[in-house]
Amino acid sequence: MDQIFAPWRIDWVERDPEDDEIDGCPFCVLPERDADRESRIVARSEHSFVILNNAPYAPGHVMVIPERHTGEWGELSDAELLDHAKLKVATIEALEAGFDPNGVNAGENLGGAAAGGSIDDHLHTHLIPRWAGDTNFMPIVSDTKVIVEGLEASYEKLHDAFASLSESEHAEKTAAVELRFD
Repeated sequence: MDQIFAPWRIDWVERDPEDDEIDGCPFCVLPERDADRESRIVARSEHSFVILNNAPYAPGHVMVIPERHTGEWGELSDAELLDHAKLKVATIEALEAGFDPNGVNAGENLGGAAAGGSIDDHLHTHLIPRWAGDTNFMPIVSDTKVIVEGLEASYEKLHDAFASLSESEHAEKTAAVELRFD
């Protein structure tokens, strides 16, 4: 028998489910807390933020989210749209620096529940690092995802990568994004 070793999952198993209760949109509530690390927010810009996905498809799976609660891109101002786009570029740079993937998937679930997203009324863009050969037989034969890295380790890698971006002269196209994080 093969075994899957994922000791970081014990935190999820032993958690108090009532602690998961968020009154309101989590993408509105989590940034308001004064606890970015506990909320898994790795970086912020003027109008957007980057948060680790609690149910990642791969290590480093993040979402870039506009602060304004809306489900329609057309409702965002030009400044909010530009800020979101530039933070996506900076996030891809941080993912490349922190995880060294072979590529990055980007995706959005637009159109409500029919599009497959669990939060359909607050826009967000998923960015998922990918590596050659990172998919295997597990989802096909046993309906099981194997995540090889815990969220805390992913947070540290990505947080450090964002810090190095803010200290260096990163690409001119993202220079207008003022990164903030604890």
